[in-house]
Amino acid sequence: MSISILSGILLIALGAFSSGSFAVPFGKIKGWSWETYWMVFSLGAYILFPLAACLIFAPDFMAIIGSTPSGTLLTVFLLGALYGVGNLSFGLALRYLGLSLGYALSLGLMLAIGTLIPPLIDGRLQVMMQGKGGTMLILGIVVAIVGIGLSAWSGILKDKIMSDTKKQESIHEFNLIKGTMAAILVGFTGSAMSLGFEQGNPISEIAVKQDVDPLFAMMPMVVVLFAGTFVTTIVWCTYLGRKNGSLSNYSQAETTKILTSNYIFGLLAGFLWFSQFIVYSMGKSKMGTYTFTSWGILMALTIVFATVWGLLRKEWKGAPTKIYVLMILSQLIIIASSFLIGISGTE
Repeated sequence: MSISILSGILLIALGAFSSGSFAVPFGKIKGWSWETYWMVFSLGAYILFPLAACLIFAPDFMAIIGSTPSGTLLTVFLLGALYGVGNLSFGLALRYLGLSLGYALSLGLMLAIGTLIPPLIDGRLQVMMQGKGGTMLILGIVVAIVGIGLSAWSGILKDKIMSDTKKQESIHEFNLIKGTMAAILVGFTGSAMSLGFEQGNPISEIAVKQDVDPLFAMMPMVVVLFAGTFVTTIVWCTYLGRKNGSLSNYSQAETTKILTSNYIFGLLAGFLWFSQFIVYSMGKSKMGTYTFTSWGILMALTIVFATVWGLLRKEWKGAPTKIYVLMILSQLIIIASSFLIGISGTE
């Protein structure tokens, strides 16, 4: 493995840590409905922080976007809107399943679909399959699916053994059926982000030509992609707010201090979630021709870090030792898969 690929994997791993941690601040929000804090999170994640990143790393991002063919912009925007459906479903999966199981089921499907679809569309997968790299890529995805399957199975076993009271001590709205349905929807619609990253490569290429550091060339593209995501989020969260009578949450809380802290924690979640893409962009730029392998690494390691947070939040409290062992084994397998996927791009 070359130094460039290794450094790319390590950068992506840092992004995965940020991604796996973003939902933790939600636990500090008091008195707000899900749609309220998800809207505040989304405002930071999809609008405020992407724009701030562009102002820092690509100040002429509007000129870069203006130089991009309209067809590319529309494609990336629509893929972002489709991803918005997946991300809303992801929020529900975390709400009903918790961090450990919610991440494992949702991101497991996103890993497999999101890694394979983009290169299948543009022909790179066929080229890769002609050498050892293609075999290693498929092996890495299969290994990841095995690890994710074990992780999900350990969660299901925990669900069967633990009482509803125990489960709801750490996951207040635990619902295996609702959470699983949401996770399946995430797997298919959420993978649009991976495709959006690849379809948005022309925007990044224009950014490099206009002297943006290649490490941050994805930033203008991210603005277009997440603008689509935010539109979907506004529509759904506003609908839920009107339906549930929670629109007043934005200006009301038990105290002014709680209201302020709710906004801070919601925006902090948005910052953690978006910051993954700054280091992911840096890592992806070091992965050579087969940049799509970066997605599989990000998804696999995000599951691992989310599971660690799940342990710290005592989501597994009360589970027998054999389930802990199964869960830890699944995480080790997932870590191994991320390196197989990363190495596949060098073969």
